[in-house]
Amino acid sequence: MSGIASDGSKFAEAYGLKENEHGLNVSENVAALPAWIQLGCADKVCYISEEKGALFNYDAADLPDLSKHNTYLTDVLKDPANMNEDGTSKIWNNLKDKETKLGVKLSHCLKTGMDNPGHPQIKTVGLVAGDEESFELFKELFDPVISGRHNGYAADAKHVSNMNPDEISATKIDPTGKYVATTRCRTGRSIRGTRLPPATTFDERREVEKAIVEGLVKLEGELKGEYLPLHGNKSNATGNHPNGMSLEEEEQLRSNGNLFQEPDSTLLLSSGCGRHWPDARGIFRNEAQNFFTWVNEEDQMRIVSMEKGDNVHAIFTRFANATKTIQETLAKDGKDFMHNEHLGFVLTCPSNLGTGLRAGTIIKIPKFSTRDDFKQVLAKMKLQARGTAGVDSAANAEGKWDISNADRLGYSEVDLVNLFIEGVALILVWEAKLENDETVDFDADIEALKVKLEKKDFKTHGELKAESA
Repeated sequence: MSGIASDGSKFAEAYGLKENEHGLNVSENVAALPAWIQLGCADKVCYISEEKGALFNYDAADLPDLSKHNTYLTDVLKDPANMNEDGTSKIWNNLKDKETKLGVKLSHCLKTGMDNPGHPQIKTVGLVAGDEESFELFKELFDPVISGRHNGYAADAKHVSNMNPDEISATKIDPTGKYVATTRCRTGRSIRGTRLPPATTFDERREVEKAIVEGLVKLEGELKGEYLPLHGNKSNATGNHPNGMSLEEEEQLRSNGNLFQEPDSTLLLSSGCGRHWPDARGIFRNEAQNFFTWVNEEDQMRIVSMEKGDNVHAIFTRFANATKTIQETLAKDGKDFMHNEHLGFVLTCPSNLGTGLRAGTIIKIPKFSTRDDFKQVLAKMKLQARGTAGVDSAANAEGKWDISNADRLGYSEVDLVNLFIEGVALILVWEAKLENDETVDFDADIEALKVKLEKKDFKTHGELKAESA
């Protein structure tokens, strides 16, 4: 179908599978899960679930009724300027029969947005890329969606990058050590010349895993570590894990919040990211267990640097060194990351283009977070809040939240990290004042924060280094 094969027989053969009561070839990892999840983790090319209303087919001639959809994708498709007189979509009609060199069609990219009308509180993108060329071939749709998600980012804009740790703010986020639990920097990377997870094949996913792992296991110093395939993964990329890591190892990593699990959201299942689960997927961890790389989840690589406390400079330095070293290691084998001057680093979801960076911290802010305008105030600061259990979760009983930068594209890595440091430091000043029943002028403080960031009115780690030299 459309140049993307099902690879069903290869998956079944590699895992010794026979169709179950649902007529599906699924690994033992997902056999006990609900049928609608099994459908997305089997070997079907296109995820179709009547139970979940996931009915859009890759060979569809027309789009479904979008009147109740609310995503960045459907904002563009439903724009009157993009509609024909008969109510059909100009963009869909223009692009639906085109196909990238690797066999990706527009239907592969927008299926998740057709199957998922939108979230009541969080506006999703509704569009993913099947390969790097998708952004160019289907730019008539991708460009306005990217602009909508990234605050008007123009079709001819150029993304900037800066990974210099010396330019990171030296402001201490939590001087008391009372509020911050852990801090992390996370990004994604993709290997040029391959399909992205939504459109990849069984063989290609294994090739991507092998290339990434061969690079990761060469890391030295504080990045040196080991690759652990998911339990039940039979790709054996390292040659010493024919059935993946042990169940006990997997449960320990997951309980510490360091490992992903099978997709349990129709957003991911409809995008195709669960196919052939858990094949060719795993995690690399360093010996200190403060650096991790996820392989073949939503993106080909998710690179994470983390530790307890608020030492953002150490975390970012490790993060910058890791991404640079991985790229250099891949280059020795003739491979490189997907990247261009307009979109920066290319990842599966348009929301993660550019830096792909999310600097986040788990902080306890029961006073500030119980305000009715909590998330609105954060939005003014270009920050966002997630519950500690993930994007759709709420805070726990202690008022703990995962606070991170909201933007990815159009800002450098250093700018986003500094925005995060200064913004979270201000939040903790507010929390302390609210604990003492003091008045907080949020709007005035936010305006002062904006000026501070614009003027870079803070001392950097490079300046501290120079002073101590």
